This record gives sequence, structure tokens and C-alpha cells, in this order.
Amino acid sequence: MQKQGTVIRWDATRAFGFIRSPDTSADVFFHVRDYRGTTPPREGLAVVYEEIHVGGKGPRAMAVLPAAQQGGASPSRPVATSTPPQRRRHEPSQRTPQPQAQRHRRPAESSGPPTPAGPAMVLMLGWVVLLAWGFWAGRLPWWVLGAALAVNLLTFLVYAIDKSAAQNGKWRTKESHLHLLSLAGGWPGAWFAQQWLRHKSRKVEFRAVYWATVVLHCAALGAWLGGWLR
Repeated sequence: MQKQGTVIRWDATRAFGFIRSPDTSADVFFHVRDYRGTTPPREGLAVVYEEIHVGGKGPRAMAVLPAAQQGGASPSRPVATSTPPQRRRHEPSQRTPQPQAQRHRRPAESSGPPTPAGPAMVLMLGWVVLLAWGFWAGRLPWWVLGAALAVNLLTFLVYAIDKSAAQNGKWRTKESHLHLLSLAGGWPGAWFAQQWLRHKSRKVEFRAVYWATVVLHCAALGAWLGGWLR
């Protein structure tokens, strides 16, 4: 389905970016290989594109074309990241240092709305206290401690791999798998990955499900230690 949107982020060094469209709730990823314009992509550029969904991943844009060129002849291959000299003189001179400006703006764009650390830290402290009490009371075997550390390290690693895949246009980890890791007890590792890696920290729908897994896991742990699930 063809949609219209605006390029809100373009990383010239990694040759990928994101499009925001009123027809799609999440920002749409696209790679330079999917771009069909005659000038390099830039932030604020109005485009039309074909949206696809592959393997349960986030939306991806194909055949991205500047809206000004819609209806004209499309080039047979994607444009190179460098601009031909004969076209450069028609562009504003201030666009020359654009990659550097993009790098300065990138943290603000990728971070999204700030996630308050207070509630998360309080929950983590409560989680640690519950585990410590369970070990002390003999209601949890000691191997659970190693399992808890392992699942949190694994969760952080999976987030890092998914972040790298997003930056390089490779296959992504399903969001349901990330949520399962959180539900299994890896939610502290997921929270630190979201904050330190700036990954999955701005998508409202994902964060809502993430916090639901945190509540479910802590409730199940408390019920088990209280003897309600045994």
C-alpha cells in the first residue's frame, strides 16, 4: 500500500533513516537501497513509499520517492549517497555540513519521551528484596540466583543485537520474544538496555506491554513466595 510521510531522521553515515506518516502509528524504517530519489534523503523531505511488514517486525518502507518526483520517471537504481556536482549548485549551501548536524540531533530524536528512573529503581529494589527473602526463607533454590543473572544478561544482549540489526537494515528480533524475556525475569536487563542503548525507549505501544510484563512477573513471584501458587 502506498503511503505518504516525512523523513524525520536520516543517518548519512549508516545510510538508513525513518519516515513518519499519519497513516502508521510507528516510525517506518528505510535503507538507502530502498530510496529512489534523484537527490540524497534529508530530514524534513516529504516522500511517498510502499509499506511492508516482514516476519512480525516493525514497518519498513520500500520504493521511497520524494513527493515532488511522484508521477515523474523514477531512476532505475537507488541514488548514491554523494550528490552529483551539477545538482549540488541548486541546493542551499548550508546543506554541506548536514551529516554533522544530523549527528548532533540524533540523540534527541532517538531518545523519545524520557523514561522516569524512579519507579523502575523502586521496582528493582523490591524485586531484589523478594528474591533475597525467598533464598533466606528457603522458598527458592540457590540456582535461581544464577538463572536470574543469566536471563538478564541474555536480555540485554538480545536488545543490543536487535539495535545493531535496526541500524544495519538486517532481520530484527520479534517484539514478542523481547517481552517473553522480560516476563521470564529479564525485565531489569531490558530496562537498562532501553536506557543505555536508546532502543525501544520511545515506542509507546512497546513500553506499555513491557511494563505489563514487569507487573505480571513481580505479581507471580510474590504469589509464589507467599504460597498462593503452590
